Formats: sequence, C-alpha cells, structure tokens
Amino acid sequence: MPASASRHLFILTGASRGMGQAMAQQLLAPGHTLLTLSRQPDPALQAAASASSADLHSWQADLADAGPVATRLADWLRGQDAATFASATLINNAGVIPAIQPLRDADGDDLAHALRVGLEAPMRLTAAFLDATRDWPGVRRVLNISSGLGRRPMASQASYCAAKAGMDHFTRCLALDEAQAPNGARVCSLAPGVIDTDMQAQLRGADAADFPDRGNFERLKSGGQLTSPDEAALRVLAYLARPDFGREPVADVRDA
Repeated sequence: MPASASRHLFILTGASRGMGQAMAQQLLAPGHTLLTLSRQPDPALQAAASASSADLHSWQADLADAGPVATRLADWLRGQDAATFASATLINNAGVIPAIQPLRDADGDDLAHALRVGLEAPMRLTAAFLDATRDWPGVRRVLNISSGLGRRPMASQASYCAAKAGMDHFTRCLALDEAQAPNGARVCSLAPGVIDTDMQAQLRGADAADFPDRGNFERLKSGGQLTSPDEAALRVLAYLARPDFGREPVADVRDA
C-alpha cells in the first residue's frame, strides 16, 4: 500500500436518526472522510464536522429509488484518489418498518417501499461500491446492519423480517464472491441488539390486536433493556474495527 494512504473512507446510509446518527457523529474523526446518505440533512452533524478536522459529505437521497443513488455513488468513488485511502467502508444502515399489521392487510406500496429501502438499496449500493473500488489497494469492508428479526419470525412484521433475512443471506453469498476476488472485501451482516430508537417506539405504539408481540417490546423499555443509540453505535463500530471482521458473514454484536 502506498505510504500516502493515510485516510479512511466511510459511507453511511440512514445517518439522520437513531444509531445511524450516532455512528455518523462518532465517525467524525481526524483522518476520516465520511459520506452520509439520508432522507433529511442533519445540521448538528454539519456543525460537528466544522468543529473537527473530519471531511464530511452529506447527500440527501431517497433509497426507495436506489438506482440513481448507486450510480452517483459509483461515479463519486471513481473520482476519488484511491491511493490516499488506507480503507474504504460501506455501512448499509437505513431501514424502515412499514405499518405494523398482518400481511393480508398490508398496503402494496408500503410493502414495496420497505423492501426497496431495506433490501434492494443495500444490494445496489454494495454492488456499486464493490465495482467502483475493485482496484483500490486498501482494505475494503461492507457492514450491513441487520436485526434479530431477520433470524426469527414475528407476526405483523413480514416485510421487515423478510428484508433483514434477505440482507443476511445476500451477505453470505457476497462473502463467497469476495473470497475469490483479489483483495476481496470483508463483509458482515451484523445484528446490533435492541436499541432505544423511533422504531422501538413505533412497535410499542402498535395496535395490540394487530401486533401480539407489543407487550414484549413494552417490557424491554420498562425493564431498561434497551441500548442507547450512542452505546449501540460504539459497539457496532468497535466490531467493525476488529481484525477478524468478516470472518463470520452473519453475526450478532451481543455474541462478540
């Protein structure tokens, strides 16, 4: 690797709320270039970047229409000086929970939106990232933020569970692809644990008649079992920094 390779590039989706916002704040560090892709701008992140020596690029992006975003990302990456980066990492964090109800009652557009954001967008962004950086000399990593609900079923959560299960399995396939490639990327689909975010509030506020597991989520909150977004971000980024990152293509931060 060239001696000039001293910076670390991070690309993060869903950086405007919850754990994604916390990860973005924590990635604003000297020697880092951070590109965020979010539906809404985050003035606090811009202010924090101005106060640090981090290099921040923020794009407003609709990941329900991932094709143009993936094309823009690939073009942007091809315009970078690869020799300056010791590593490049894509973190697919964005996801949505559609209306919490049995599949028979679901709105088709709502289902499609959840699957596009939660599964299609990560696949398209990952493909664009790996193609555009295939000749980069530094370490390349893809971190997909999954969920325990990708590994166990839950009533009234078919689209979210399906998106996360698909994320896990495409990561397994991707690991096989990259194992055969020169300087193949290290990849992992990581469940971050239960986090005190807007998604949790959405689950606790669901109609109990439609969502039989609502009480379990209420007990997680009342029992103090939810991790704060800041703590969850710390744990996820620590996992990303491990020298054995990618050894297991599907993992849970709580088992680390």
